[in-house]
Amino acid sequence: LLARSMAPGLVTAADLMEFDLAGNPVDARGRTPYLERFIHSEIYRAHPAVQAIVHSHSPAVIPFGVVATPLQPVFHMGSFLGLGVPVFEIRDAGGPATDMLIRTPALGEALAKSLGSAAVGLLRGHGNVVVGGSVKEVVFRAVYTEINARLQAEALRIGQGQVTFLNEAEAMASMATNQGQIKRAWDLWKAKALGRSD
Repeated sequence: LLARSMAPGLVTAADLMEFDLAGNPVDARGRTPYLERFIHSEIYRAHPAVQAIVHSHSPAVIPFGVVATPLQPVFHMGSFLGLGVPVFEIRDAGGPATDMLIRTPALGEALAKSLGSAAVGLLRGHGNVVVGGSVKEVVFRAVYTEINARLQAEALRIGQGQVTFLNEAEAMASMATNQGQIKRAWDLWKAKALGRSD
């Protein structure tokens, strides 16, 4: 399921479209699909455990796709970043002069391969893709990817490049604990989205 091509903040249930695993609308009914639906179709095809995907142009995250400094977990809520955060280089799959968009199945397949078993992948000069086992989990990961990126950039600035990141054991232990925290955060975000944040 993916919305028709429109501003995400305006999507209603009537805007949702069903797609097959090739990225084709099942019943378009005259609605225009997103150009980059192949991000979703090819990741779902390559990674059956993935049940939800967020693609965004998260401003604090984008810089980590264009520098040599990797995005790493700086706090427990970003622990899923400890799985590694690959950077997808579209030039390798699409040549030296693309428009940076994943607009074909071949580019989507290359992105899915680049993602591997990571929860987050960066698209150089474009944005990121976050995957999860549920909508709640992927939203949690997308929100905390942005927060971790802001915190990491600030830590690198004030620490003059010296930062103590979570080690692998800390990241894995925190990931397990955070599974119990997802619903709490989801309930708040859902209430705010539905205008019930009082």
